[in-house]
Amino acid sequence: MDRFVFLTIDGLSRGAVYAAFALALVLIWRAARVVNFAQGAMAVAAAYVAYTVATATGSYWLGFLVAIGAGLLLGALVDRVVMRHVDHASPLNPVIVALGLVLLIQAVLGMVYGNEFRPAEAPFSRSALTVAGVAVLSPYDLFVFAAIGVVVSGLAWMFARTPVGLRMRAAAFAPEVSRLLGVNVGGMLTLGWALASGVGALAAMLVLPTELGLHPHAMDLVFVSAFTGAVVGGLDSPPGAVVGGLVVGLLLSYVSGYAGSDLTPLAVLVLLLAVLLVRPGGLFAPVAARRV
Repeated sequence: MDRFVFLTIDGLSRGAVYAAFALALVLIWRAARVVNFAQGAMAVAAAYVAYTVATATGSYWLGFLVAIGAGLLLGALVDRVVMRHVDHASPLNPVIVALGLVLLIQAVLGMVYGNEFRPAEAPFSRSALTVAGVAVLSPYDLFVFAAIGVVVSGLAWMFARTPVGLRMRAAAFAPEVSRLLGVNVGGMLTLGWALASGVGALAAMLVLPTELGLHPHAMDLVFVSAFTGAVVGGLDSPPGAVVGGLVVGLLLSYVSGYAGSDLTPLAVLVLLLAVLLVRPGGLFAPVAARRV
């Protein structure tokens, strides 16, 4: 029982990071109808900026804030400089461009920083606190939950309660009508890319201390898990992305704890295939109305 409780808490902590990363993918999908396969590489680039700042200044928190800012800026640049000029006549075009961005970013990071793993320090202890003899949350886990909770709540409030959020939703679902009503659709699209990249940078800063460290390919497997979470919940559903990320985190924790870490990639693949076969739009996808 103690092992199950520990694995559950560990899975929820990791799943919270997957949920944030999946939410970043959903933000771009809802805004531009593009699956940003470069999201992981962009997040690593922002984490390297944080590493550089933290090493130069000795302040983790300054590096943390700079990473989020770098993520916001990188997302806006990718939209304005690259994706805005891609022909969307074929849905494969932005996918190919995004994959090219992955290769470019990882190559540049490798040339500048090298391909060795660099330490990614956690700002709080990762030693689990014990309650009634059972290992539960660590201070770092609490920090992860708090950070993800603030981001998810803030985004939900922005989209539901603020004029900017309403404009972003309108620009995503009815761009031509929004233009006629005076909405800057291009600006809303850039803002969506920036927010998604900023959330991805936050997810990278939270998950890297729990992995081997900072590396140009450090977020590759995280991207696969987060993408699975987004598909499980539904690419059109932000709440579904959060739930899907938590489900993937729990699945990986249970499989790793009871069957061995070697089977975790297979477990993610099986979950992805099962959802695509049973409900391709995701578990939280809206049900389309039948037409006679």
